[in-house]
Amino acid sequence: MAGFLQVIGLRRPRRHAGAARGLYNAAVTAAREPWFYRVLGVPDTLDGRFDLIALHAFLVIHRLQDAPDQGPALAQAVFDAMFRDMDDNLREIGVSDLSVGKRMRAMWEALHGRANAYAAALTSPDGSALEHALARNVWRDAPPPGAAAALARLVTAQSHHLARQDLAALASGKADFLPPQAAAR
Repeated sequence: MAGFLQVIGLRRPRRHAGAARGLYNAAVTAAREPWFYRVLGVPDTLDGRFDLIALHAFLVIHRLQDAPDQGPALAQAVFDAMFRDMDDNLREIGVSDLSVGKRMRAMWEALHGRANAYAAALTSPDGSALEHALARNVWRDAPPPGAAAALARLVTAQSHHLARQDLAALASGKADFLPPQAAAR
């Protein structure tokens, strides 16, 4: 996903900082839905939570990056908001200043790899490509039966749902995510 490569990288603030924070918060709220952990068996660990936040942030960034006018700048601002939050969270849980940079780079690489895999899978004619990418990243190739397929259906539905949302609403920091239990059917 060549466009995503252009989005990655922290930049100076922040014409869209407020809207980006709202979009990122919407992604985090969607990712924290207990259904993912209870029903789909996503590991309730730092890695599992990161994977779901990264997935939902990817969906927002993916929606915005090819949008006209302010879309790419807003996508960049969402990415920046995510990694400012990740930096803050690492420091809050006691990661030393010397280690934060290495951990941030690892998270950046993880998001970049996942975003490329998810974007390619969303546009692939092979319907199982997204399921395989999610199984590999979210469950490290060991999903509970049916979980990866359900999450793939949800991601596809969320992507279509976000694509229909008005850019002006997104630019004001408002993103609407579908309830996962309904969208994964």
